Amino acid sequence: SCGQKKYKRIDKNYIYDELQYTVFHWNKGLLYSIKNLIKNPGKTARTFVEGSRVNHYKPISLVFVLSGLSGFLSFKVLGLGNIMKEQLATNKSMSESFLNSYISFWTNYSSFIMLAFIPIIALFTKLAFRKWGHNYYEHIVMNAYGLSCYSVLSMLVTYPIMYLSKNNIQVFSLVMNISMPLILVMMVWFFKGFYPEKKLTTIILRVLAMFILPILCLFILGVIAGTIITITRHK
Repeated sequence: SCGQKKYKRIDKNYIYDELQYTVFHWNKGLLYSIKNLIKNPGKTARTFVEGSRVNHYKPISLVFVLSGLSGFLSFKVLGLGNIMKEQLATNKSMSESFLNSYISFWTNYSSFIMLAFIPIIALFTKLAFRKWGHNYYEHIVMNAYGLSCYSVLSMLVTYPIMYLSKNNIQVFSLVMNISMPLILVMMVWFFKGFYPEKKLTTIILRVLAMFILPILCLFILGVIAGTIITITRHK
């Protein structure tokens, strides 16, 4: 008479479903989103932006979960933090205290760092793709999926190679050195999936512009800061 629907008696299936929801949130699409990220991250982001959201995990939460898992797996399970410290220790310009602080900071706050970068990266992708009809907040969602894809690929490809090559400094260094070009390739793949109607050459040019813009901004800020310091000193 109070209007509540007929309840279902609590049994093992209820407990199982509750655990899924509480611990893994699978019934809201975590594994579904990861599977689609591996297949076509750009298309996955596009379908979410265009309204097909029921089966997907929330993109901001997805970044937090995957980047946290990535940090835990790389530093706590595979011990890549210690491996990196040993490899970077050959660089005399880096002090041991700096390396310890850097690795400790990244280990503990990787999820928050990734989340903090999303609004910044979204600003540059919005500028690079400004005439293609998506607003700044939609670019935040795009980049959330892009960073999630990066975390998944790191866990599946990069980390295993780095771990297996931990005793081979040449291979280990090669993996670290090609990580930036691979990010470029991943971003081209992502945006080509998001904008399948656009030409590949156009996508490549805009992704390059996306990477050049922050460098240009830093250069301009450096020139401004240098000018201000010079004027102040002369006064």
